Amino acid sequence: MDRITFKAPRSISLADIADQAERAVAMMVQIRSAMLAPTARKSPPIFNLSQLAAQCGIEKGSLSHRLSKGDLPAGQLNASGSRREFSLAEARTWIREYRKDGLRPEGAEAVTLSIGNFKGGVSKTTTAVTLAQGLSLLGHKVLVIDTDPQGSLTTLFGILPDTEVEEEDTILPLAMGSETSIRYAIRPTYWDGIDLVAAAPVLFGAEFALPARQTQEPGFEFWRVLDLGIDDVRDEYDVIIIDTPPALSYTTINAFMASNGIIMPLPPNALDFASASQFWSLFSDLTSELLTKRGLTKEFDFIHILLSRVDSTDSASNIVRQWIGQTYAEKVLPVEIPKTAVIGVTAAEFGTVYDVARYDGSARTFKRARDAYDSFVGYIDGSVHSVWQKQLEARPPQKVPAGQGAGGVLNRSTASSVPTPKQGAKR
Repeated sequence: MDRITFKAPRSISLADIADQAERAVAMMVQIRSAMLAPTARKSPPIFNLSQLAAQCGIEKGSLSHRLSKGDLPAGQLNASGSRREFSLAEARTWIREYRKDGLRPEGAEAVTLSIGNFKGGVSKTTTAVTLAQGLSLLGHKVLVIDTDPQGSLTTLFGILPDTEVEEEDTILPLAMGSETSIRYAIRPTYWDGIDLVAAAPVLFGAEFALPARQTQEPGFEFWRVLDLGIDDVRDEYDVIIIDTPPALSYTTINAFMASNGIIMPLPPNALDFASASQFWSLFSDLTSELLTKRGLTKEFDFIHILLSRVDSTDSASNIVRQWIGQTYAEKVLPVEIPKTAVIGVTAAEFGTVYDVARYDGSARTFKRARDAYDSFVGYIDGSVHSVWQKQLEARPPQKVPAGQGAGGVLNRSTASSVPTPKQGAKR
């Protein structure tokens, strides 16, 4: 084989890297401006009569009849006057009316979920955003917390972490102890029914602040900061979804300790399977050190394994599916998220299948992807309801307005042997 000759690369200084970083940020601004033009902000979907009827679980004729009563939003005709359209906020008003039996019952509070995996590229962030959107389309109010300094979830909501997120918009003040409630960082998003706590590279500071406080503050439990921080808003949301970094970091541990349940997206391939095995082993060792040896305990209401990025043409994945089934048994959800062009295109455009108003590719391929996520959301909705039922069994319902819940911390997974007073927001 002939030796290949090439010109030796020039050395790269820190100034070169800084310049490269500036160019990358500038390019991201250009990309987002092009993808999200003309406002450089994402827009929520619009629903026609058929789509709204499907979301409400009723026939189109029934919806048209209800329109005549005038007690729900009437939407508006499109520019050509050919059809009636509803905004997302209007659609959610209809959905909450027709799905009111599936909303959070009196006396229950937010169910907290963490999306976690050791490895990047497993659709963790896409799963978090899509789940939040899907649950909101069932009428739920959702808070999404981004704890990954890369801010991928924040980006999917149309916000650039590098230029549009400050320290006070993240959980860093909570980690540093200058805030005791997450309320300060909550912001609305373009998607009605979903609020966001953003992330940015500055959040890497939490990985230093938390262990420093652990050594300096007597009795401080670094793994409970986020758990206590969301206490103040548990009765204002139906579901709280936490997207975690692709590592077993201090913020990941905080997310898990604050959660009723964990969802792990897991592609059926050997490397991802091995990485997941390491993840659970390390997590088990860590909780033993943090909790068990201190006489504390932690119970999750559920752990779900979601088969993601499933390539139907990959014969080797069938073997790994068997490994996953034998290892995780009933924890494996009976739904698979396919690896399709639809998901690739939507991700490239900072979106999900629920953001798509009209797909230019194969309608059959889009339906396959959308149906998979709808099924996934449905299963998680069932798990959420089961947690609410446990909450009600633990404490009789109190007379409070429907869907608002009651005060007090009901999170069964709170890792403490001694009840901790609820901490309010700093004013």
